[in-house]
Amino acid sequence: MKEVFEYLSRGGVVMIPIALGSVVALAIFLERMWALQKSRIIPGGLVDAVVKLVKDGEFGPARDECLRSNSPMGRVMLAGVEAKGADREAIKGLFEEVGKQEISRMERNIEAMGTTASIEPLLGLLGTVTGMIRVFQKVVVTSRSGAVDPGQLANGIWQALITTAAGLSVAIIAFLGYRYLLSRTVRHSLTMEEGALQLVGILAPLGDGTDGAKDSEAS
Repeated sequence: MKEVFEYLSRGGVVMIPIALGSVVALAIFLERMWALQKSRIIPGGLVDAVVKLVKDGEFGPARDECLRSNSPMGRVMLAGVEAKGADREAIKGLFEEVGKQEISRMERNIEAMGTTASIEPLLGLLGTVTGMIRVFQKVVVTSRSGAVDPGQLANGIWQALITTAAGLSVAIIAFLGYRYLLSRTVRHSLTMEEGALQLVGILAPLGDGTDGAKDSEAS
């Protein structure tokens, strides 16, 4: 561990923000992995239970079931349960509004992880450039007093390149984590949408709206 620390410390001051970025990315990934567990987003049996209660006309118990789950899926379905009696478009609009809010909560801090993945390679490049500047400054000073030592020059260059390697390593891992979290959010969103559509079909069947439209045209 000590050898690794000494190796990375040769990258210079720029290694500090690179290391901080890796800590931030890891913290976001772990927090979102915990928050995006399926059991926390869509508790098992919730959709089936609420759908059955609504079918039976038991809106009070259905509302209690949604509140008890304390989950994004529960809050989305609660919007539909509380909109009983409204037309299909109104219920769908409520689902979309609440769904967007819940998706926004699920995506919290994920973009920050994506930003970290984008910045890390730039920090690595900055560290390499500043390191190369220091190397060539030493070359200029050394050349005035005598021959330039190729070994010293090569040593300085590889030390400068450490920051690029570190920045790219953190960026690749952070980007993979970022894409995984986004895909997980999308999967949960689709499942929530399916549950909402089931409830829409019960609260406002398509046939009712169609028949109503035909009656109004006939009159």
